[in-house]
Amino acid sequence: MTEARRDYYEVLGVTRDADAKAVKDAFRDLAKKWHPDRNKATEAEAKFKEIAEAYAVLSDPAKRRQYDMRGFAATDGFSQEDLYGGLDFDDILSGLGLGFGGRSFFDGFFGRRRRPAGPPRGADVELVVPISLKRVLEGGMEPVRFRRAKPCTACNGSGAKAGTTPKACAECQGTGKKTHSASRGHTLFQSISVCESCHGRGQLVEHPCESCAGHGQVIAHEEVKVRVPPGAPDGLVLRVAGHGMAAPVPGAQSGDLLVVLQTEPDTRFERRGCDLFKAQGLSVSDAALGTTLDVEGLDGHVKVTVPEGTQQDTVLRLTGKGLPDFGAEGRGDLYLVLRIEVPKQLTPEERTLFEGLRKLERK
Repeated sequence: MTEARRDYYEVLGVTRDADAKAVKDAFRDLAKKWHPDRNKATEAEAKFKEIAEAYAVLSDPAKRRQYDMRGFAATDGFSQEDLYGGLDFDDILSGLGLGFGGRSFFDGFFGRRRRPAGPPRGADVELVVPISLKRVLEGGMEPVRFRRAKPCTACNGSGAKAGTTPKACAECQGTGKKTHSASRGHTLFQSISVCESCHGRGQLVEHPCESCAGHGQVIAHEEVKVRVPPGAPDGLVLRVAGHGMAAPVPGAQSGDLLVVLQTEPDTRFERRGCDLFKAQGLSVSDAALGTTLDVEGLDGHVKVTVPEGTQQDTVLRLTGKGLPDFGAEGRGDLYLVLRIEVPKQLTPEERTLFEGLRKLERK
């Protein structure tokens, strides 16, 4: 019998509103307990993989948002690289003395190769994009407009005027970092900071590019199109690789654009997952006698039978008239919430009829 998977928050022992620091601290504490370097129990490896997977999801805002909304269905299709590709576990677990003598434990533990070390990539850009119910129903391409810092094409991101090249920063010898050392008794302390002279670039520009004023980057307006799947839930994140912020150093990889889908308000319907709710007015006489309504649905009109004696806030279910069920087959339902409308002003004829009705009711 297959053992049920545990909720990621339960695995790390944190609450659902835990911040990034609490998630990281919980992972480090559990790593010390279950890392196979320290724990030789037969279940240690499986336990460590479980907490590493939970941390990989909960430490990434986009993955965490999808998991909160869809549970394990949001991560079941992920490859090992999808889960762990952006994490440096050696850095996360630094100071705990874990690993195999300089060779990262994670080089082979998850059946993947580590991403090679290199210059830092650019920051991701997260953008909330409103989409209509019609787009959720049908899916399709949605245009997304945004601004980002991108490498200057005039200087290829170097910041130097055409025909010139930057020179290595003498303060940091081109590393972009400065190391400060201090001794306290028999202990040597070192701190690493960004070089103030070159601001971490490792290079100095003597003849700035006129297009970017020597920054190597320009602010650009861009438009991309993302494919919205039918039934896309609120909070679904679509990743557009390479369309985030430019990297802080020339030639390094730009970040990604993270498009967060959000259903825009609709005066006709209220969305609840794949179901739709619609307030439908009903006259007093139709509520009492019953009637047939021609109701506007999301993809056309539909005939609805209202039984006699219908009461206020009665809900009628129209099966399969909602939105596509994301990740499954079929569609949700449309629920009509009937609101009986009592006339505020009566015509003389209506008043006569209502007075006659009241006399009958009192008898």
